[in-house]
Amino acid sequence: MSRLIIVSNRLGNPTKPASGGLAVALNGALNSRGGIWMGWSGNITDTAPGRGDIHVQELGHITTAGVDLTQEEYDGYYLGFSNSVLWPAFHHRQDLIDSKAEYIDAYRAVNRTFARHLREMLQPDDLIWVHDYHLIPLASELRAMGVENKIGFFLHIPLPPSQVMSAVPEHEWLMRSFFSYDLIGFQTEADTENFNLYAERRLDQPQIEGDRVKAFGSSVIAKAFPIGIDVEQFRDLVASEEAQELSDRLQTKSQGRKWITGVERLDYSKGLPDRLKIFRRLLEKYPENRGRSTLVQIAPPTREDVEAYSDIREELERLSGAVNGEFATIDWTPVRYIHRNVPRAQLSGLFSISKVGLVTPLRDGMNLVAKEYVAVQPDDDPGVLVLSEFAGAAEQMTDAVIVNPYDIETTADALQQALNMPLDERRDRHAKLKDIVEKTDVVIWCDGFLDRLRNV
Repeated sequence: MSRLIIVSNRLGNPTKPASGGLAVALNGALNSRGGIWMGWSGNITDTAPGRGDIHVQELGHITTAGVDLTQEEYDGYYLGFSNSVLWPAFHHRQDLIDSKAEYIDAYRAVNRTFARHLREMLQPDDLIWVHDYHLIPLASELRAMGVENKIGFFLHIPLPPSQVMSAVPEHEWLMRSFFSYDLIGFQTEADTENFNLYAERRLDQPQIEGDRVKAFGSSVIAKAFPIGIDVEQFRDLVASEEAQELSDRLQTKSQGRKWITGVERLDYSKGLPDRLKIFRRLLEKYPENRGRSTLVQIAPPTREDVEAYSDIREELERLSGAVNGEFATIDWTPVRYIHRNVPRAQLSGLFSISKVGLVTPLRDGMNLVAKEYVAVQPDDDPGVLVLSEFAGAAEQMTDAVIVNPYDIETTADALQQALNMPLDERRDRHAKLKDIVEKTDVVIWCDGFLDRLRNV
């Protein structure tokens, strides 16, 4: 069996218990096939830009390869082009793009450094799987160095329409880079359609035949592979002592109050200020929820070096304070806002007793929180998933209560509907959602992508 080569921005550690579904799946794939996991080591060094010292560690039949970055490379490649240009553009926030010439230079240079190190480690039949927007041009760098292995790419975030994509500096070069891959995986059919439409409108004489797109003398298969979660891991978590202790304590203290829960990184794409406005409108329009419903919003920090993220934190803290100041009573706090990471076992316990899972991003590739919420609901008395139509998960999870989070009024109405949904309807919706989550888990996703790549 050929080795599997995984390349991602951050290096995974196959020796540590994986905390996320993606890491579980990739660790499993590496353990069954053997191979290499390459990524940024997490180290910032003082070496000359472009050198990229590499730290190789042999762990049985798995090799990890961590590449160092200089401060200049980190600022330009990671904070700059990846997260101040591509991330906002791909999430339809062209207004937040902060583009500088040195950003794209660093982005290209780091991808070239990764490719240079990887080429030296490859065997002819290795299967290469590249992950996410940080590394879009990696295959084109490898091809320029003579690498002929099969290379697949999976984009974990949305791919925007061509009109939005055109806001990205040198977007034609970036999109051309996709054609050095053999297989591109997207989260949704909509993302795949955006890729095909860009090819039709922007590229010179493309040919699209089924899943195959031909341009620039090359062809690539572009297909949706919606990612899933590790269902069994979440069920083990919710059955754990830590989860049970938390859920029992919350239910005892709540005195029959209903929990509405949202869990996302503190990111402008997640629509967190709008979510607080929706909850405030619920309390205004349906006053019977005052004293009876509590929104728990967990929003761990992320990318605090990027100005847009500090702005969103300030806005969220202001709004949560305003809602509590307006509606709180001596014995009831409407919003519990937590700006830190919460252990996954505790999250699963909180999800399991929450009457509503509120997942309302303004744009999201998939949003696995929606699937995690469904996975831990009790079959006899499940909660209701309220899901943004702009989350990739909405393409699969049509039995959620689907909302437009930009429309505060109707989303508040939908939240009221979810809080008061009859048991029979909740059970029916949950059974259908649970079936989807189980049939599209992360192991099935991983195997499906790799099988298709092998057979390209």
